[in-house]
Amino acid sequence: MSGFQVTTLGQFIIERQSEIPGVKGEFSRLLRDIGIAAKIISREVNKAGLAEILGETGNENVQGEDVKKLDIIANTLMIDCLSKGGECCAVASEEDEHIIPITTPQAKDAKYVVMMDPLDGSSNIDVNVSIGTIFSIFERVTPLGSTPTEADFFQPGNKCLAAGYMIYGTSTMLVYTTGNGVNGFTLDPSIGEFCLSHPNIVTPKTGKIYSVNEGNKADFPAGLNTYIDWCQQIDKDTNRPYSSRYIGSMVADVHRNLLKGGIFIYPMTTKKPKGKLRLLYECNPMAFIIEQAGGRATNGYGKRILDLVPTELHERSPILMGSEEMVLQLEGMLERETQAQ
Repeated sequence: MSGFQVTTLGQFIIERQSEIPGVKGEFSRLLRDIGIAAKIISREVNKAGLAEILGETGNENVQGEDVKKLDIIANTLMIDCLSKGGECCAVASEEDEHIIPITTPQAKDAKYVVMMDPLDGSSNIDVNVSIGTIFSIFERVTPLGSTPTEADFFQPGNKCLAAGYMIYGTSTMLVYTTGNGVNGFTLDPSIGEFCLSHPNIVTPKTGKIYSVNEGNKADFPAGLNTYIDWCQQIDKDTNRPYSSRYIGSMVADVHRNLLKGGIFIYPMTTKKPKGKLRLLYECNPMAFIIEQAGGRATNGYGKRILDLVPTELHERSPILMGSEEMVLQLEGMLERETQAQ
């Protein structure tokens, strides 16, 4: 009887390394460093209820949001793992106001920078709802050996070398892309390895799920409210009404829609005309993944997320992402609203 064969994350990274032009072993090691950090964060998340690391610290992050204890733990763990590897010269985190240069001797000639949201959906920590980590990797633009600057991070998403997310739910998964499709790995705690469980993820062209915080409906653009009303109408020909599913954890919402088909919406509103989600830490990496899976990601007004050029570390952007046909339909409604004004 032949044994059951699995492909681990480490094996997969090495096998696929040749698909990325100009990339050598240090890039693969960087991805594996992130995989190690994911295992440690997953352990901390799973024991959070027993170890008094739930709840708020009493401080606010640069976004003005209350910082959860697990946010700090995840942020520290990610930076620590990236610092020890020597492949990353600087990190930008949603939790920190400024970039964090890595000054260890082994990182002196490191040529990659990492941007991350160490714990997405942290408002759900205390109620045991799925949360996640989001990351992206870029090649630095400043000279090797020099001190990294913000210029290394002000690159459009279309320059991204790799992006991914970890979701800590009923199981822990790592989903990532290097620009050659999207693959998902599930953590097998019995062997302590991420194993390939979702090869070549392709998101459906359309779906039946729309994900938006309808509590803000009064502040939405008219075109979005028209779309929501359309989604709720009964129509057998278009298989409506659609299902409204909103967790409030971007990783969890996008992950579900990626696999099942759907649209995730975080729009501009009258209160937040620039949107809420961060371009560098949330929008860009998730847009890269969605596009690589065959979906679409825009700001809702004709601009591809991955073509936006950041000018601030904590810049925000509206975003529509998910199944291509659903995004295109909502874009059309928003465009008609704009033309009518």
